[in-house]
Amino acid sequence: QVQLQESGPGLVKPSQTLSLTCTVSGGSITTKFYYWSWSRRPPGKGLEWIGYIAYSGTTYYSPSLKSRTSISRDTSKNQFTLQLSSVTPEDTAVYYCARVEPPYYDLGSSPRPEWYDSWGQGTQVTVSS
Repeated sequence: QVQLQESGPGLVKPSQTLSLTCTVSGGSITTKFYYWSWSRRPPGKGLEWIGYIAYSGTTYYSPSLKSRTSISRDTSKNQFTLQLSSVTPEDTAVYYCARVEPPYYDLGSSPRPEWYDSWGQGTQVTVSS
């Protein structure tokens, strides 16, 4: 059974870049046809999809965050990383990594809940000076 674990700083200053890593065990991030996703839940709000990186390394981002987001991977460590630049207090949230298997005809849009099969426990990130 695949397991995911988020790691990174819990406090980031405004205008800086938020960087989180998801370490995967029990399965390879290059296995077809899985996609490795980042989402977040701001306080009092619903879950927001940020983007994902495919088993092939192709990336897809939410249009609302695309200009500030980069997702990359290190296959030797079986990890993938989120970088969100120019953060503001509105980026304060619990950030989650997950494995998802979207159908080929719906790549690049916010995945349906039933397409996810594994989640990390989440990590709180607060943006504050």
